[in-house]
Amino acid sequence: MADLVKELISGVVDSVLKEILKKTTGRATTKRKKRKTRTSSTTTAARKTTTAARKPARKQVSKRRTAAGRSRQRRS
Repeated sequence: MADLVKELISGVVDSVLKEILKKTTGRATTKRKKRKTRTSSTTTAARKTTTAARKPARKQVSKRRTAAGRSRQRRS
């Protein structure tokens, strides 16, 4: 009887270990790409001259809480 329980437990432990090891294999850390260095022979004329027109930053609007909003926040 003790052998049967021992065998059952060892079987379960083995299967769990195999499952854990199976999930961890093949998960390599991502390799960082090196930045490409520009050659010194590149001139400013050869570079792209047109850039996208940037929009001006939007004005920030302060959002004041209403009394109802404050009481709703206090309730939750």
